[in-house]
Amino acid sequence: MASKRPTVDTRAKRLRALARNRAERDSQNLVLVESAVVLGVALEARVPIETVVVEADRLGLDDATVVETARATGAEVVEVGPGALASLVDTKNPQAVAAVARRPKNGLDMALADATLVVVVVDLGDPGNLGTIVRSAEAAGADAVIVAGASVDPWSPKVVRSSAGGVFLLPVVTAPTDVALRVAGDVGLARLAADAAGGRPYDQVDLTVPVAFVIGNEAHGLPAGIDALIDGWVHIPVAGRAESLNAAMAASILVFEAAGQRRKSIRSAP
Repeated sequence: MASKRPTVDTRAKRLRALARNRAERDSQNLVLVESAVVLGVALEARVPIETVVVEADRLGLDDATVVETARATGAEVVEVGPGALASLVDTKNPQAVAAVARRPKNGLDMALADATLVVVVVDLGDPGNLGTIVRSAEAAGADAVIVAGASVDPWSPKVVRSSAGGVFLLPVVTAPTDVALRVAGDVGLARLAADAAGGRPYDQVDLTVPVAFVIGNEAHGLPAGIDALIDGWVHIPVAGRAESLNAAMAASILVFEAAGQRRKSIRSAP
């Protein structure tokens, strides 16, 4: 006997387009959320939720609470048959909840207006790295992440997942590299580019001042001509055999070093 095919509401099929098509996400200013945990973060950040799609037979108590919270904000809740979400979202083994959310409205000037700690990624190629950078930046108390050049889409499902919802908690803005770094300089941020070996050791630099860390491509680093757009270079000394650190790890170390120096400065102030 043939197995019953999952039932899929036509409204739920929007998830498939958002999962697979950046142009669809950009044109509608929408983002796909793939778990109840990340949906809960979006709700806490007061991000408008349009639709929640659930496999009701797999909902746990915590998941159901998040779904009802979304419903209370005006979100439409759509139930689909068992296994249906696997054909709609980006993950191979999806959780029981997915949602369509409105993107936060963040502009470059607004994101940098009062910023004192920012990460600028240039030509970053891996969505998992970008998501981790956003997650670390938010955890360290950074003000924004600027996604510049030919970097991956910050609203792709993998970035949203790996950021643990961080994309909803601090401004994540796309901009051309020259524009992003020019505006960062105009608002008084020291633009410090990370290099595998060049520049000063990161822990010997005063990071209590307003700073924007500039992180390049995983394989090729920062593009030629970047010197004209930055104020200096820093590196993270490596004692082992590795030539350099993963881009996301390097960015995480830098933002937490800045956060630590600032806490120490506050404690030592008269």
